[in-house]
Amino acid sequence: MLTCIIQYQIDPTKRDAFAAYGARWGQCIPRCGADLVGYFAPHEGSSTLAYGIYHVQSLAAYEAYRARLAADPQGRENYLFAQSEKFILKEDRTWLKNVSLTTGGTR
Repeated sequence: MLTCIIQYQIDPTKRDAFAAYGARWGQCIPRCGADLVGYFAPHEGSSTLAYGIYHVQSLAAYEAYRARLAADPQGRENYLFAQSEKFILKEDRTWLKNVSLTTGGTR
């Protein structure tokens, strides 16, 4: 199992737009095959950092998920919403493997 953490730098004046964007992914991402942990918008502290976190079984599963997401009408609409509203200033993806759940040193 791999975890993708997307760190967004967002326009602090458009936090509501990011919240709507994250809420839409709450339906699309699971439907397209990833296990969504959630989308997280600023609450206190930094007003410009937000996160999206989900799990996939492998990088091959991720590629299949991305293809389904790109073909999903609501997914395409959400991508276009982000582009038109310009609330995402920067986006970085990090792939992590949970090593705390290992038994006997393998996983």
